[in-house]
Amino acid sequence: MAETPGTPEGGTDRRRMKAVLLAVAALLFAVAPLAVPFQGFDPDLFPVPQDDPPVQPAGYAFAIWGPIYLWLLVSAGVGLFRRAGDADWDAPRWALTGSLAIGAVWLSVAQTSAVWATVLIWAMLLLALAALFRTPTRDPWLLRAPVALYAGWLTAASWVSVGLLGAGYGVGPGATGWALLCLLGALALAVPVQLRVGRAPLYGAAVVWALIGIVVANQGTQWTVAALALAGAVSMAATTLRGLRRTT
Repeated sequence: MAETPGTPEGGTDRRRMKAVLLAVAALLFAVAPLAVPFQGFDPDLFPVPQDDPPVQPAGYAFAIWGPIYLWLLVSAGVGLFRRAGDADWDAPRWALTGSLAIGAVWLSVAQTSAVWATVLIWAMLLLALAALFRTPTRDPWLLRAPVALYAGWLTAASWVSVGLLGAGYGVGPGATGWALLCLLGALALAVPVQLRVGRAPLYGAAVVWALIGIVVANQGTQWTVAALALAGAVSMAATTLRGLRRTT
């Protein structure tokens, strides 16, 4: 007799199906840069061209995408072949699959529309955070760690997109003002998230990495932005250590 959806076997089959979908989304997400090379927003996408914007980290900081892509692929593979039917590994799958599926098309959108790219990156972030909050304590380096690294970098990147959009459309305080506002916004989001997830230090590490990248990009030119980014990096590092202590 065929198993009905309400049986344990039916539930296991659904989990396996979701594991397959997540693996496909992770693969498409990882290969997207090969199909659509991306070196940042075209300055001319904005009415006020954004050449060397102070809100953006130095170019080297974007190398973090390499570990993110690889680690998410490994995690999806383990989830598919070793943890497909496990309920705890299943909990974050829909949210993470949605985030990665959006990410697979994000580069194409970012080539033509900074507005829609900003909308989509915030959708990616919210889904990534939802996934992070659902990750189990089991196998932390195989599931929670890559999701935390991804969500942490998206936290910074989402606020960078807001800063580029505000300055690029000539709204409000200009490029420097938007950089300062977005640094504060990123910290206002990242600090409580890190305190909530506790033993997921790679979330905070990714945010710190982005902030240090902003310090490097602005040293010698925009000292106010560099100083706030450095203070934010120190604060985020302290918050990350505090989160670890609270959960030991």
